[in-house]
Amino acid sequence: MGCGVIGGYGMAAALIAALSVCTPAGAEESAGALLTAVGDVPLPGRPNRFDHQSYDGTRHLLFIAHLGDGAVTAVDTQSQRVVANVEGLKQVHGVLAIPELGRVYASATGDRRIVAIDEAGFEVVASVPAGAYPDGMAYVPSRKKLYVADKRGAVIVIDTASNLAAATIPLAGEAGNLGYDPVSDRVFVNLRSKGELAEINPANDTVVALHPLPGARENHGLLIVPDARLAFVACEGNAMLLVLDLRTMRVLSSYSVGTAPDTMAYDAELGLLYVASESGALSVFLASDGMVSKVGEVFVAARAHSVAVDPDTHRLYLPLENMDGRPVLRVMAPNALRMRKEER
Repeated sequence: MGCGVIGGYGMAAALIAALSVCTPAGAEESAGALLTAVGDVPLPGRPNRFDHQSYDGTRHLLFIAHLGDGAVTAVDTQSQRVVANVEGLKQVHGVLAIPELGRVYASATGDRRIVAIDEAGFEVVASVPAGAYPDGMAYVPSRKKLYVADKRGAVIVIDTASNLAAATIPLAGEAGNLGYDPVSDRVFVNLRSKGELAEINPANDTVVALHPLPGARENHGLLIVPDARLAFVACEGNAMLLVLDLRTMRVLSSYSVGTAPDTMAYDAELGLLYVASESGALSVFLASDGMVSKVGEVFVAARAHSVAVDPDTHRLYLPLENMDGRPVLRVMAPNALRMRKEER
């Protein structure tokens, strides 16, 4: 599908006018015209699997889950160098920086625990049991609660004030990733075995609704854009991206992406959405001014399924397992930023 209308068109910026050109399915222009490789940052550890990333813009620190090495690596995005490598976190999948707390939470899945890491000294300050298979996380700041997706069929709630488990919310299926919408004050979690999205009320930590996702197969990735009232759902089973209206909880449109899509990143200023896939394809979308359109795809590297964005510099970060026998952090920049500056 080439384009999907979300709402009113409004007045588009010069950048959006240049990029939001609808093309027939399968005929999107190459994303390579939009992205430039800036360089590679050498990463510590062995050349094996990475997973989630999380960016703390207040400290300019990018935290990377090095799953295969059991470590969380911190990269200073200003100096473009590694400043810490917290080891001993068995099979670490999820990572979430919470700037207001000065902490990073990571899911040490192999130990079935969530660990809290102090951002000042990069030391583990707490360790909390978190179900059978802790993975992705979401934070509700007004309630100081951390929500952890237990892949085996639950959401674990952790009180970040005490770093103690506060509740277990059973789910009616296998859990994928989750996210928090501050506008509705709801936590949403993928039920990947059901093709549904579960809605949780953080006031009482109960599931209040199940929303069907037509066209979803193994819906795993989830990214919520509160200001646009949109959620993006990445489906591993059929390599599709679904666009969900958070006001009506209806799927507005769907798009093909790389095989086994996983994590996503959104650059709000440029209106660019990035979907990273296990196949190594990075799919690029324009999501702005009431429309979503697919710009194109570029191959990054095999298993480059994790993507993060720095909203200030607009640079993309993709950890790569094995480049000439070592892991690196690939840094890319959107040429759309250059195009916007040239329009001025």
